[in-house]
Parts: sequence; C-alpha cells; structure tokens
Amino acid sequence: MAWLLGDTLLVTAMTVLVKIEGANYPAIQLVFIRSLIGLVSVLPLAIRHRAEILATKRVGRHMVRVGCNTVALTSNFAALTALPLALVNAIGFMRPLVVLVFAVLLLAERVGPVRWIGTAIGFLGVLIMVAPGEVPLSLGLLAAFGSVVFGSLAVVQTRALKGENTTVLMVFYTVGLTVFTGVPAILAWQPVAWGDWPTLIAIGVLAQLGQYCFLRAYQSTPASILAPLGYLSIVLATLTGLVVFGEVPQWTTLLGVIVIIVALQLTNMFDRPKVAEQER
Repeated sequence: MAWLLGDTLLVTAMTVLVKIEGANYPAIQLVFIRSLIGLVSVLPLAIRHRAEILATKRVGRHMVRVGCNTVALTSNFAALTALPLALVNAIGFMRPLVVLVFAVLLLAERVGPVRWIGTAIGFLGVLIMVAPGEVPLSLGLLAAFGSVVFGSLAVVQTRALKGENTTVLMVFYTVGLTVFTGVPAILAWQPVAWGDWPTLIAIGVLAQLGQYCFLRAYQSTPASILAPLGYLSIVLATLTGLVVFGEVPQWTTLLGVIVIIVALQLTNMFDRPKVAEQER
C-alpha cells in the first residue's frame, strides 16, 4: 500500500509539471522528452535480454500496442493542459470499464450481466460529469476521452500478448514510444528555454519512478486490496488543482466520480484481476 501511495504522489506531481509546461510546449514534445528518460533507464534491460526481444514473433501486435499507448499518453498530456486536474483524473477512472467492452469485442471474452450493469452505471457517471452546460465541449475534453479509449485498446493488446516476456513488453513500449513520437515531436518542436529543462526532465523521472512504485505494489499485494486505495488519486488531484491552480471542482465532477467508483466496485466484485498493468 505504501508503494501505491508513492506512485499516486509521484504521478500527481508529474501531472502538475505537465500542466505547467503544457502551456509552452506541445503535448507530443513533452511525451517525446518523457520517453527519452524512460529509454535511458530501459537500455540496460534491452541489451541484457536482446535474444528474447529478437526472438519475438508478434512484432506487429507490439507495434499496435505501442501506437495506442502513444496516442493515449499524448492525449492525456493535452487534456491535463486544457482541463482541471480533477476532471481529467475522474474521466481516467473509466479505463477499466472501457477495457471490459473492448475485451468482449476484440478478444471475445465472456462478461456476465452484473459487469455490464456496472459498466452502464460507470458511463452514467461520465455523463453526469460532462453534462451539457456544465463542461463545454472542447479539444481538451476530446483528448481526455481519447486517452481513455486508446489506453484501453493498449491494455487489450497487452492481454493478447499475455504469453510474452515482461521485459520484452517493457522494451518494446519504451523504445517504440520514443520512435513513434520522434518525428511528430521534431515537426512540432518549440525551442526549450534552459530554465525549463529541469522541469521537463523531472516529468520523465517522476513517471519512471511512479511506474516502478506501481509495479512493486502489485507484485506484493493483491489487486483487490489495492484498488480502493487508488481512489485517493482523485482526492489528491482535486486538492492539487485547488491549491496550485485555483481550480474549484464542480459538483457534477464530484457526483460523477462517486457514481464511477460505485460502478468499479460493482464490477470488481465479479472480476478480481490476477495481474494489474498501468502504462504511462
């Protein structure tokens, strides 16, 4: 639980930096810099396990997975820049429910009626949060939903690669993210002021440390025990948005979060995952 709390704190700090720097630099540029930091940390693994990497026979599916992650992460950074932290975080809670839908459509997984009911309740929570007149339709809102959709597709691809070596998955993700964002980042590149480099590097470092804490948490403790603690992220996001950016959460956001959490708990009662994965 301490590892997961550390992950929550680190990722919250990262989102603050992304929101600050997102006003000056394109989201794709921030993702590219973040991926370069990850590339430095994963290169020793890539060298050590090069035989397994070269032996994989599912390069195409790996590329699809990484492509979905690239769109999801870029959309998430764009949404963080344009929307209140609490709203982006709350919309992100929909990912497990969207994964459920895609798993049925793309992997032919069987889902019971209770889980479908939970999914429907979760989508109702989203409708409450983005009710007409409360949250205007914007590119930031579309980016937030795009992050959920493509992030869910990436998770489904990971399920399809369940027999693959974990190190191979990590290396393909990090290297692929750097390659896929490289050209778009160069085309959209904005000159970086020397004073901004420490912040941009910190985004990548915090993301990597957060991912490490997340993996340690789920390697040592069942997901069913850790899941409720994950809801603290909405509390931290709300408080951080209020203190750092002066963002007062709307009542619809808070009500929608409550509805989504109820939906997640309902589905978790009938679907206790053995493995948890989160890619940022």
